Amino acid sequence: MDFNFKNIVKDAGTAISRVVQFTEEKLGKAEKTELDAHFENLWERAENTRKFTEKIVKNAEAVLVPNPGNRIEDYVFEKIERQKPSRLSNLEYLGQDMVEAGTCLGPGTPYGSALIKVGQWEQKLGQTERDFIGSAGMCFTQPLRKFLDTEMKTIVKEQGVLEMKRLDLDACKNKVRKARGMLGQQTGKDDMPPEILLEQAERDLRIAQSEFDRQTEITKLLLEGIGSSQAVHLRCLYEFVETQARFYSQCTTVMTDLQRELASLASSSGPHSPTHTLSDDSTSVQTEKNTKRAKVLYDYTGKDSTELSVKINDVISITEISDDDYVMGFKGNSSGKVPKVFLEFLT
Repeated sequence: MDFNFKNIVKDAGTAISRVVQFTEEKLGKAEKTELDAHFENLWERAENTRKFTEKIVKNAEAVLVPNPGNRIEDYVFEKIERQKPSRLSNLEYLGQDMVEAGTCLGPGTPYGSALIKVGQWEQKLGQTERDFIGSAGMCFTQPLRKFLDTEMKTIVKEQGVLEMKRLDLDACKNKVRKARGMLGQQTGKDDMPPEILLEQAERDLRIAQSEFDRQTEITKLLLEGIGSSQAVHLRCLYEFVETQARFYSQCTTVMTDLQRELASLASSSGPHSPTHTLSDDSTSVQTEKNTKRAKVLYDYTGKDSTELSVKINDVISITEISDDDYVMGFKGNSSGKVPKVFLEFLT
């Protein structure tokens, strides 16, 4: 193997000069070339974009894939460019167990048939969740991570090169100052004349200044491209919100359908069903003679199907029930519990 010792010595000398320059700057013994304010602002924006993009990607991936082991596995498969393993969601596993339990306990029993029905819909919910995770990854986390792995890495690399060029430039400036300070001084017989040293130092300075200016422009162009990257990230954010909204809407539809299925299943199960009992209780309460009237003081949204949603200034019929904090309210064909503190009782 051939070695170019001249280049090796030159590279070693450059590295030593950089170390000396950096050390003297830290000790306050050497001047440092400062970049203009516009460049510094561009670099600060890039650094903030990198820092917060890393945080957002990390937290978004934790939300989409809560299991850290699965996240690591997905990351490894992505790096080796292999297809990620297909795994069921926790909801799908829950649904499978419910269906298996219902089948074992007896599909003909109320509990067994309900377990099977709920299990089937939990599996649908789990599939919806898996679709959401995949869509959110494609439209949001993957583009942001690609930015970190490509554009941002290139910017950091070029910034590092620029810092090396700056150290070389400042080291050359110091050599020129020292060479000028030697003018008029007597030198030894074998020493190079100060004029020649100064000429050589000024030539090295011109080369270092040219390389520094060129690298500054390259880095500045890359930093200015952060604005375009942020515009892409904004579109990704909008797509993520739309995907998330669609997912929650689908979840609501699935659960509403499940409630309807359970209500139908309960009504066909005889007088022991919860829906039948609630209906009978509401009818019997409504037909009692001690019905009163009340005015609604604040809007109230029922937390579940046993509560009545009302609006401010509504006048509803009420009857006392065993719960000290609630009354049974009637509004049109709807009925349900309403907190007493939301009502003003009318005489």
